[in-house]
Amino acid sequence: METYDNEFTNGEITVTFEPKRCIHAEKCAKGLSEVFKTSVIPWIDLDGAETERIIAQVKKCPSGALNFCYNDELVSVK
Repeated sequence: METYDNEFTNGEITVTFEPKRCIHAEKCAKGLSEVFKTSVIPWIDLDGAETERIIAQVKKCPSGALNFCYNDELVSVK
């Protein structure tokens, strides 16, 4: 799957980052440092934790700079 500079995917979800909205509170890095790394590029590594933990941490972003969506190919309609 092609991603843009501020889009990261693990196959299940895609996390987007809007740098202009970020207030640098570092809640992401402090809460889930295995995924949100401030010392390397790319700084988001979605293979660092389970999807549910990533979603929970993204939801804690105080500025809304981090968002996520489920990837369409994994959504099943019954």
